[in-house]
Amino acid sequence: MKAATPIGLGIIGCGNVLEAYVPQCARLHSQRLAELVVACGRPNQRERALALGVPRFSTDETEVLRDPAIDAVIILTSMPEHARLAAAALKAGKHVLIEKPLATNLEDARMLLQLADDCKRHLVCAPFTTLSPTFHTIASRVLAGDIGKPSLARARYGWSGPWWSEWFYKPGGGSLFDLGIYCITSLTGLLGPVKRVTSFAGVAIPEREINGRRVAVEAEDNAQVLLDFGEACFGVVTSGFTMQQYRSPALEIYGATGTIQMLGDDWDPDGYELWQNAAGCWQVFKETMPDWSWADGLSHLVECLHRNTTPAVTKEHAFHVLEIILKAQQSARAGRALAIESTFTRPSAMAKPLANEPAHLAHDRTREHVQ
Repeated sequence: MKAATPIGLGIIGCGNVLEAYVPQCARLHSQRLAELVVACGRPNQRERALALGVPRFSTDETEVLRDPAIDAVIILTSMPEHARLAAAALKAGKHVLIEKPLATNLEDARMLLQLADDCKRHLVCAPFTTLSPTFHTIASRVLAGDIGKPSLARARYGWSGPWWSEWFYKPGGGSLFDLGIYCITSLTGLLGPVKRVTSFAGVAIPEREINGRRVAVEAEDNAQVLLDFGEACFGVVTSGFTMQQYRSPALEIYGATGTIQMLGDDWDPDGYELWQNAAGCWQVFKETMPDWSWADGLSHLVECLHRNTTPAVTKEHAFHVLEIILKAQQSARAGRALAIESTFTRPSAMAKPLANEPAHLAHDRTREHVQ
């Protein structure tokens, strides 16, 4: 596609996540890079969607899939709908961005990967934590040997849990699909593919109040997941709809000569801290891009379409993360470690700033300050 031609965007799913993606669409529109054409949702979502800035609203998903003005479809529905809608969009000749996860089972996920290859269309899946400038800097430092050979890692993300929809607590939902997926994406982005997974996961709060009604919790709301990266390098993920508050780094990587940790959340970084034995002190680096959005995968996809390049967030990585989550759920039931069969190759762009960025596309990755 020519850079002068805006990328036509269509959205399917107008729930809470819409509030993050419509501003991304507006920013891309102001730069003449993309244009939101239509969003599809339930009838009771129309007023809110239009108030957010959606130019046209529909309740018919086929209106998005068949519109020739739409080049890429953004899928923001509940998780069990992801695979079906992504497949329909790919078959319609559209590029696809899916909010996490890629699918809720490996059979559907394999189908999507093959379909994207067959249709020669991009398929990118959240979380997009590996695109943040802070993640790039930390990954670059780890690969450069600034903390020596990594041996241990920790990641956490959780909160008290959704109250607006019960599917979060039903089969196909759960805290690992909704929350732990961020941690697993970030740790594998930093340390590479996982070889084995062991986990404890279960229901800590048997009933939840959803829109004033008590519902039984059937999917895990509490999890500890141990990841084996090989060569005696291990990581742990702490996640659940059971965490009221926290004050701790989002990610910690412990190496032979130092430690590096991301502050804030991996979807909303607040800088990072670095300990090196040779320096003998903590170095604190301020956040270089505090307004970076966790919906940045959309901007990245649009950039790739204009440049005719391959996204740094790959469908193979999303598949690998999905297998880890599914095997973690199985491990908790079986009480034993399970092997991970899939793998992925980390794009070089995941560990360093993108080269030759036009000024209107570039992130500011240069303003590091030591306190």
